[in-house]
Amino acid sequence: MSRSKVYSSAEEALKGIVSDGQTLAIGGFGLCGIPEALIEALRDSGVKDLTCISNNAGVDEFGLGLLLQTRQIKKMISSYVGENKEFERQYLAGELEVELTPQGTLAEKLRSGGAGIPAFYTATGVGTQVAEGKETRDFDGRTYVLEHSLRADVALIKAQKADKSGNLIFNKTARNFNPDCAMAGKITIVEVEEIVETGTFDPDEVHLPGIFVQRIVLNSNPEKRIEKTTTKAVEGA
Repeated sequence: MSRSKVYSSAEEALKGIVSDGQTLAIGGFGLCGIPEALIEALRDSGVKDLTCISNNAGVDEFGLGLLLQTRQIKKMISSYVGENKEFERQYLAGELEVELTPQGTLAEKLRSGGAGIPAFYTATGVGTQVAEGKETRDFDGRTYVLEHSLRADVALIKAQKADKSGNLIFNKTARNFNPDCAMAGKITIVEVEEIVETGTFDPDEVHLPGIFVQRIVLNSNPEKRIEKTTTKAVEGA
């Protein structure tokens, strides 16, 4: 009988999987759809010298900002890093390596890595610093730059629901990067708000099949912190 994919805690889900020097793909879009409990457990594990592939670097004291505080990240591969002062400080001090990647290119790097495609050409970044030192080629009169795909030793992702086989349903914006990270990971651990029995989902509901998921952990009450709140005065108030 196959072993259950469901683990009792984030700490147990990471046990025997994470180690120093690994490359991790971590899902989320801003603070939306980040694996909060898994990130905290990763911090508490003490692993270091990590390369993190993520759309963003979290904020101070939340998300990947927790790992920046404890100096567990040596390199970030991201598309947006503007909400984290500690990230800025470490980068300007030469303490953190950063590989900034256009957002669509980052998504395709992960998706292609998961699909077994080693590299692809894109017009994004041609003529800018993004293309410096990279191969270019013309197709139909337009120049494209060669981008290499990304794979990760471990992917930490967040979904709204999972069945016990690891089939996943994501909630709205959380679907932006989480499926791509999951596909790119050699081992994928998912944090979910609800776990149901296998066979509960209609197949058409499934956003990512369970073949990409090795471990599942329940976090039924995530904080879901808001990255930035913008308010507007109401006339007459």
